[in-house]
Amino acid sequence: LTHHSSADARAVLDYRQKCKSAPEDAGVGGISINDAVLYATVKTLAEFPELNAHWQGDRIVQFDNVHLGLAVDTPRGLIVPVIRYANLMDLKQLSAEAKRLALTCIEGNVDPDALIGGTFTVSTLGALGIESFTPVLNTPEVGILGVCSIQVKPIIKGDEVEFVPHMGLSLTFDHCAVDGAPAARFLASLREKLAAFEQTLVG
Repeated sequence: LTHHSSADARAVLDYRQKCKSAPEDAGVGGISINDAVLYATVKTLAEFPELNAHWQGDRIVQFDNVHLGLAVDTPRGLIVPVIRYANLMDLKQLSAEAKRLALTCIEGNVDPDALIGGTFTVSTLGALGIESFTPVLNTPEVGILGVCSIQVKPIIKGDEVEFVPHMGLSLTFDHCAVDGAPAARFLASLREKLAAFEQTLVG
């Protein structure tokens, strides 16, 4: 089952621009919008352990730590390396590890051990202009987040209409392990974190 939603992207876009403008010795210039989403996802999973889990047919196993799968498009097809203990990393560490793993996959020299043991996966198609999609579960994981493109969305404020950039989010989950309402609350919490990214997660 897949829930589709969208998050106000202004705070993430502002933070990305701030990182690009920061002094080189600050070490944040390479932090991308996708890194921000990965970081917000990890923080949200801490609140919803039922999604940081495996469904093993007759039982659900929840994990204390987040081992985050990262879908990477390579010349040899889709590869999903795992960021170990992503919940123990700050944003800069998570960004650096995501880039390191993605590069090893693209270059074809990823360690096979880096491709197993994920507890939740993020797949990003936003750069390709996809507005919503149904990401396929990386079993036995019970959840995968699809990150879609940023599109301007009309928002009604009183008698006015404001056009606000929103990022599409598509959460596929195994209904054998997670009900629809907790999955919706996960997306709601993730939206809140992204909408106030620097204030709630970085600042």
